[in-house]
Amino acid sequence: MDNFKSGNALDSYKYMGNHKATHNGKEGISFMVWAPNAKEIELVGDFNDWDGSSHKLENLYDSGVWSIFTTDLSQGDIYKYNVVGCDDVSRLKSDPYGTYAQLRPETASKVFDLGKFNWSDKKYIEQKNKKSVFEQPMNIYEVHLGSWKRKWDGDFFNYQELYEMLEYCKDMGYTHIELMPITEYPLDMSWGYQTIGYYATTSRYGNPDEFKAFVDKAHELGLGIILDFAYSHFCKDLHGLYRFDGSPQYEYANPLKAENLGWGTAHFDVGKPEVNSFLLSNVIYWFKEYHIDGIRVDAVSSMLYLDYDVGDWEPNEYGGRENIEGINFLRRLNEVIYANVENPIVVAEESTAWPMVTSPTYSGGLGFSYKWNMGWMNDTLKYMEKDPIYRKYHHDLITFSFMYAFSENFILPLSHDEVVHGKKSLLDKMPGDDWQRFANLRLLYAYYMIHPGKKLLFMGSEFAQGLEWRYAYGLEWQLLEIEQHSKMKDYVKDLNYMYKDEKSLYELDNTYKGFDFIDPNNKDQSIITLMRLSKNPKDFIIAVLNFTPNVYYDYKVGVPYEGVYEEILNSDNEKYYGSNQTMADAELVSVDEKWHNKPYHITIKVPPLGATFIKLKREKVKEDVVDEEIEISVKENTDTVGEKSSINVTVEKDSNVVKVNKIMQNHKKTKKNKSKNKRKNKKRSYNK
Repeated sequence: MDNFKSGNALDSYKYMGNHKATHNGKEGISFMVWAPNAKEIELVGDFNDWDGSSHKLENLYDSGVWSIFTTDLSQGDIYKYNVVGCDDVSRLKSDPYGTYAQLRPETASKVFDLGKFNWSDKKYIEQKNKKSVFEQPMNIYEVHLGSWKRKWDGDFFNYQELYEMLEYCKDMGYTHIELMPITEYPLDMSWGYQTIGYYATTSRYGNPDEFKAFVDKAHELGLGIILDFAYSHFCKDLHGLYRFDGSPQYEYANPLKAENLGWGTAHFDVGKPEVNSFLLSNVIYWFKEYHIDGIRVDAVSSMLYLDYDVGDWEPNEYGGRENIEGINFLRRLNEVIYANVENPIVVAEESTAWPMVTSPTYSGGLGFSYKWNMGWMNDTLKYMEKDPIYRKYHHDLITFSFMYAFSENFILPLSHDEVVHGKKSLLDKMPGDDWQRFANLRLLYAYYMIHPGKKLLFMGSEFAQGLEWRYAYGLEWQLLEIEQHSKMKDYVKDLNYMYKDEKSLYELDNTYKGFDFIDPNNKDQSIITLMRLSKNPKDFIIAVLNFTPNVYYDYKVGVPYEGVYEEILNSDNEKYYGSNQTMADAELVSVDEKWHNKPYHITIKVPPLGATFIKLKREKVKEDVVDEEIEISVKENTDTVGEKSSINVTVEKDSNVVKVNKIMQNHKKTKKNKSKNKRKNKKRSYNK
C-alpha cells in the first residue's frame, strides 16, 4: 500500500479492483478502490438490489483506499461503487481497476477472474526476445476491430471470429497488428480514445480470456500485437474517473491544466503519486497479463505542452510552455517498461518537433522505441495530391524527409487519421483518371516501402478502399471483385514480402549506413533514385521512382559494383493493373563509366507513375583470374571433425598468391542449402 501511495506501485492491479479471496475460512471476493476524499463508499449491484447499506467499504487506516470482502458475488455479477463525495453528492461509479464491463450503453463493472487462461505462446516469446526489434522487419497493419468487418445486423465480430483477420494479416505478409484502443469506452464515435476502463477489455468483442486467446492466436501465426493507449486524457462520463470522489482526484485541480477543450476530456494529473501508480501499473498489466508486444501512446504532444488544446494556460515555474510533470511521467513510463518487459515496442504519436523522443532518458530523451513520422506523412500526401505537371515545383516535399530520417527511430504512418473527417481515402487523394489514381497509389506505397523507417498502413488501404473509413461499418470488401482493387491487394502483398525478404529494407533503418541517396535532385523529371543497404555492403536495393506519367527508356542509374543487375519488382507490372513498362526478363549489365557519384552505371526503363526495384544479380568476375591457366596445389587438412574436412587451396599466378579456404560440407547440408537458395530465389520472383 505504501508503494501505491508513493507512486511506486507497478502491480497495483493485483490488489485493487476485484479479486478472489479467502477470509476467516470463507471464499469470496475482495474489492478495493482509491478515493481519498470520499465520505462513504458502498458496493451496489443486482446482488443487493442496488442498496449498499449492507455492503459498506472500510477506509483502510484512513489512507483513502477503501476495501470490502464479501461472499455475495460470483463470476459475471455486475457491480458499481456508490461514492458519497466530499461535496456530499452520491455518484455511481464503475471500478477504475475493473477488468470487464457491461456492453454499452450499460455501464456497470463485472466480476471476472483473470487467472484461468493457459497460454501457448512460450516459443514465440522466446524467439522474439532473441532479436533486436530495431534490426527486424516491422510492417504494421492498423486495425479498428469494430469495423474491419461488421455483421449485416450491425453486431460486432467477436474475438474468435476475428481470427480470420489474423490469418489475413499473416497471408498478406504483415509482421504486427496495431489495434486501436480495445480498453472499455462508452462512445463508439470516439474509436476507443476516450477510455472509461483502462484495465478492461471492451465487451464489444468478448471477455478478457477471449482477448487473451486472440493474442495467443496472433503469436501462433508469428504476428506481434501493439495496443493504442491514451494516457494523456480520459472521458468525463459520470460513471468514470472524472470527479471520482467529488474532487479532482485523477485530473488536475488547476482548471487551466485539467481540461482538454479540443477533445472535451480531462487530463490525468501525472504529478500525483497515486495516479502514477494507476497508470504505470496499467501498462505493466497489459504486457504481463495479456502478453502484448508493444504499445502506442496517443497524443504525446498534449502531455508535453501546457498550451496544447487547453485555451488559456499559464507558464511553468521556469516561464516556459513545457509540462514538466508530463515530461517526467513519459520518461518514467518508458523506464518502467524497459526495466520490466523484455524487448518491448513503445511508440509515440508525437506531432511536433520535440527533440530526442526516441533517445534514452539518461541522455535527456523521452525514451520511446519509435516515433510516428508525422512530418513525412504530411509532406508526402501533400506532394502526391498534386497534379504530376506541378510536382517539379514542390520536389522538396518528397526529398526533405531524408534530411532528418535518422534523427529519431521512425515509423512511417499511413494511419486512420489520414482517411477520416473529409480527408478522403488514400485512393481518392490521388490525382488523375482512374488508371492514374491507382498508379499514383502504387507509387506512394513503393516510396513508403523504400523510405527508411518501419511501416504502418491502415486497414482497407491495401486494396484501395474507395470511401473514407467509417467506424460503424465494415470495410468495402466487395471491391475485391473489381480488377484494379484485387490487383492492388496483390501488389501490396508482394511489397510486404519483398520487405520481409530483403534485409536492406529494415536491418539498418536508423542509420545513414543503411541509406544512399543516389540522385535526389532530378526535379525536372520528378524522379528520385535511392539505395537501401544491409550490413552486407553487396546486399542492397536500388529504387527509381518516377512521379510523372512519362516513360524513360534509356535512363542512367549509378551503381556501386560492376556486374549484372535485375529488376525484382515493378509497380507498373500488368499484374498490378499497370501498363507493363517493366524489365522483368532483362539482365542489366553495368557500364564502366561514372554516374551519380558511382563508379559504374546501368541503363534502365523507368515506368510511368511507377517504381522499379533493382538488385545486383551477380558481380563481375575478374577475367585475368578465370581465363588464364593457373597452377593449383591442394593440401588436405587431416585435422577433421565429424564429416567435415578442411581443404586449403593455393592459387598461384606469376608472383601473386591467393589463398582460399573452403569447408567441404556433407551431402545433406549441401542439399539443404540448395533447397534454401531455391526458396530464396522463388521469393524474389515478384515480376514473373
